[in-house]
Amino acid sequence: MNFAKILVAGMDLWLNTPQPPLEASGTSGMKAALNGIPSLSVLDGWWIEGHIEGITGWAIGNGSGHEDGRSSRDAASLYDKLESVILPLFYRNLDRFLEVMHHTIALNGSFFTSERMLQQYVLEAYFR
Repeated sequence: MNFAKILVAGMDLWLNTPQPPLEASGTSGMKAALNGIPSLSVLDGWWIEGHIEGITGWAIGNGSGHEDGRSSRDAASLYDKLESVILPLFYRNLDRFLEVMHHTIALNGSFFTSERMLQQYVLEAYFR
């Protein structure tokens, strides 16, 4: 917990690259959101719900298919998004990047909580 506290406090962007469809619950990205850290992630797991392009973070790839070659396309997408969107925003328009951070807290930080998760599990898994 202490290491996570130090790690999250020093982040400007949360990079998450699970191999779809193997993303777990996404608690690390949710923790980042509570701390105002936008995500750059493949569209898998919780990020499918939490992703609003350029508002709460950015997607790697388009989330379609699990076929061969996806890893190379996702890698190209990751580098392109960093080079053409995220880094220019961070270094040339910090106020806009801060808006993304604020939206991350307001939208994802307030919605993706342990309380919501437990309630959803109880209602949709246990009382079906």
